[in-house]
Amino acid sequence: QVQLVESGGGLVQAGGSLRLSCAASGSAFSIYAMAWYRQAPGKQRELVAHEISGGSANYADSVKGRFTISRDNAKNTVYLQMNNLKPEDTAVYYCNVFINRANYWGQGTQVTVSS
Repeated sequence: QVQLVESGGGLVQAGGSLRLSCAASGSAFSIYAMAWYRQAPGKQRELVAHEISGGSANYADSVKGRFTISRDNAKNTVYLQMNNLKPEDTAVYYCNVFINRANYWGQGTQVTVSS
């Protein structure tokens, strides 16, 4: 059974940076596709960034130039580097990975950006 463990969230001032991590365990297969979503209070979950193995990354317009999605295949871990954070980035962030034809979600990590 694949398990995802997220870490790296927290409270940061506007203009600051955070790096979220999502470590996958319990599978002999590598991550094929990865994505980060976020959900702010009272809003729908939205796609922030995603990448399919071997392809280019895609970003929501609101985070382009500030966020970077990446992976470490040796660690089966995906990352979301978030720079120049804004109060509107405040949300619970979820990782989502596709491994061996199945989709998995992380437990979510809170990111709060103060003005």
